[in-house]
Amino acid sequence: MRKYFVFTIVFLLVLTGFLSFFWPFVSWFLLILLPVVALGVYDLRQTKHALRRNFPVLGHGRWVVEFIRPYLRQYLFESDTDGQPISRMFRSVIYQRAKGERDTVPYGTKVDTQRVGYEWIGHSIAARHNSEKNPDPRIVIGGPACTKPYQASILNISAMSFGALSNNAIKALNKGAKIGGFFHNTGEGSISSYHLQYGGDLVWQIGTGYFGCRDKQGRFNAEKFAEKAQLASVKMIEIKLSQGAKPGHGGILPADKNSIEIAQIRDVTAGQTIYSPPSHSAFSTPLEMMRFIGLLRQLSVGKPIGFKLCVGRKSEFFAICKAMIETGIKPDFITVDGGEGGTGAAPLEYSNSVGMPLREGLSFVCDTLTGFALKKEIKVIASGKIFTAFHLIKNIGLGADACNSARGMMVALGCVQSLICNTNKCPTGVATQNPELVYGLVVDDKATRVASFHHKTVKAAMEIIASAGLEHSAELNRSHLYRRISQSTIKRYDEIYPYPPEGCFLGCDYPESFAQEMAESCADSFFPKCYVVKSAGGLAELDT
Repeated sequence: MRKYFVFTIVFLLVLTGFLSFFWPFVSWFLLILLPVVALGVYDLRQTKHALRRNFPVLGHGRWVVEFIRPYLRQYLFESDTDGQPISRMFRSVIYQRAKGERDTVPYGTKVDTQRVGYEWIGHSIAARHNSEKNPDPRIVIGGPACTKPYQASILNISAMSFGALSNNAIKALNKGAKIGGFFHNTGEGSISSYHLQYGGDLVWQIGTGYFGCRDKQGRFNAEKFAEKAQLASVKMIEIKLSQGAKPGHGGILPADKNSIEIAQIRDVTAGQTIYSPPSHSAFSTPLEMMRFIGLLRQLSVGKPIGFKLCVGRKSEFFAICKAMIETGIKPDFITVDGGEGGTGAAPLEYSNSVGMPLREGLSFVCDTLTGFALKKEIKVIASGKIFTAFHLIKNIGLGADACNSARGMMVALGCVQSLICNTNKCPTGVATQNPELVYGLVVDDKATRVASFHHKTVKAAMEIIASAGLEHSAELNRSHLYRRISQSTIKRYDEIYPYPPEGCFLGCDYPESFAQEMAESCADSFFPKCYVVKSAGGLAELDT
């Protein structure tokens, strides 16, 4: 191919020169030909890309097609049920509800109801009329030790930091939360002036970097924490142990998003990629973690304190529950993030293959709390691909009290799933710090859309709840939900995820399926002191 390129270029140059003697205007063709010649010569001499060395100029076509491929697929070839991480069907209903447009569909479902994994809720012959008196049911978050409980909506804004999102995106989300009466999780990037501008309810997330409440060495600073925790807008505090998109990895703020303003808010150096540590320095054992929760409750003057995690090794959550029993200190809520959770920047392997998916993680956390007789005191919040009313129903039925949505709220803001959140080039101004792009996001318009998406999704959920013969989301349980597990078999959720007896883990009479976690866990260590494995002779300690 190299020889053909050289021959073709020489031939075209000679031909152009010859024809120019008769028709001078032909020489203008050199404005196109000479840059192509220069590009071809460069391709022949460069050493990084074999394709371009062997196919000068033409080899660039591969990169052009790679660039336009996602856009062609999304807008021309993708069906309504295709598209990841959010299908066109779900993106469309979010847009429709955010804009207040018609959100009904004609001609029946496009979902394959015979596929394995299809899920639905059983309606009731004694269905109720959806009461307009309770359009947005509330749950009270705050245990016996909490002096300032918070009444939360069943759908809220999940953790997204200023830095990962633009200032206009943060303002629109917070104003939307204010309009709709639901909370806005700050993410681990601390509280900015944009979070406070419109007075929407905040859940302040404290990550391993302790941004906004750290000293110069990056350690937790109690005085800085107390100052922010006592702000009127801050309704609850959430300790981030891990997140679904990259559990055990820590957060990442790319250098091109770390502006001087963001660095000042986070107490870090501007212009550098900021990595949050994978684990906390304020505590190292479950017992210490419970004491840290008690300290935060004291410093916040009685506000609800909780923590967020993506379930990893099950025995570690058992250890946390054992520490709750031993110390008597309990969180007011636990946010369970699924391994399918999203983020602006994460290594591929962490997004795909680390962390327990939400359904399994949520059922496990709820069952463990029930087994330790803690579920009635601790509210559980589910987070991970919450886009529609049925996603709310499914997770609340599984055991959650409320749900958080991040990408759903981003789509309501106008996100078009261009999948370039980690490049600082978000075309809709949502996930970028480029002021030219941020300008396109109009706060007042997008805030209204966020509030509308929340209102219509919760309303749809309450209509489904009424169709099941229920009045409140708290009445949902696993027996209401069904799942196809084969072409000929369906099971209820309570058959797939059976409830353990309440308080069974406080004694010795607990289901055998939890024996490994009980044997492996202890309150004074997250990490198992010895691994307990299943063998032919039963459970056994693994030699290390």
